Amino acid sequence: MALDREKVLDTALRLIDEVGLDGFSLRRLAKELGVQAPALYWHFSSKKDLLDHLVSVTNERAEAGTAGRPAPGETWDDWLAEGMRARRRAMLAHRDGARLASGNRPTPDSFPRIERTLGVLVEAGFTPEDAIRAVLVLGHYVSGFVLDEQGDAERADDEPPALDPEEFPLLASGGRIALDRDTLFEYGLQRLLDGMRAQVSDARRP
Repeated sequence: MALDREKVLDTALRLIDEVGLDGFSLRRLAKELGVQAPALYWHFSSKKDLLDHLVSVTNERAEAGTAGRPAPGETWDDWLAEGMRARRRAMLAHRDGARLASGNRPTPDSFPRIERTLGVLVEAGFTPEDAIRAVLVLGHYVSGFVLDEQGDAERADDEPPALDPEEFPLLASGGRIALDRDTLFEYGLQRLLDGMRAQVSDARRP
């Protein structure tokens, strides 16, 4: 029976959820699928190639049900922000999701999706070069944020430090609220988008 590519990807994601990225190997994946490891090379040239495809498929699934570009009346920045939120959710849905995404390379299957995203930004006023830079920087922000987020989750049992409000009034008054994960993610995302908005605004000035 031929090995189904989608089954390989789904099994790999499930296995990473169970054993983590450090415990994942092609040999272990092959055993889970009931095949010999060389059979995997019909679909993927290496472990890294497989991991790149895992990132690609999780991003595609995060965008499932969307048109791939802003809805009528939706601004480019609102659309882009929602895409970054979806990417964060996709990473958080899997153990070591941020580590999996870090350092990945786009696969040919993902080129049409990336091209559509760049097209939206170019239509908004970015040069192709700046559109690519913006997408890369936003992607690095999301993966870096989730990397810290997932690492912090492993310390969930740690007691937060007790702060004396007289000695540390600023930390005591603002720290807990400011460090809410969703609020913090949105703050950083919007500041990055502020810079992009300003760039487009400057470019449109005569």
